[in-house]
Amino acid sequence: MAEPDADRSGRPARPEPGPEAGIADLEADIETTRREISATVQALSDKLDVKERAREKAIDTKDRAVHRAQEVTHDDRVRRAAIVAALAAVVVTGLILWRRRR
Repeated sequence: MAEPDADRSGRPARPEPGPEAGIADLEADIETTRREISATVQALSDKLDVKERAREKAIDTKDRAVHRAQEVTHDDRVRRAAIVAALAAVVVTGLILWRRRR
């Protein structure tokens, strides 16, 4: 559970300027609050931007598909090379046996 003097993110709450605070302190506190609110609004806006999130998900899915296709292509090439090497070994063995019997 969050501390009573912490904000919702769990960070300790900023102390408010006291009665002896000057104008500069109050203005700095207001500016800090504005930045925090702006960041919060931006984060909420990003979460609610369904179109952008769908676009990002589509890009991520496409990237994963391309990566997987490259892996499959590479695996296929390795498999073909192994088959060709095995066939070559069989042919060479056959030629050696054939020449010995002649």
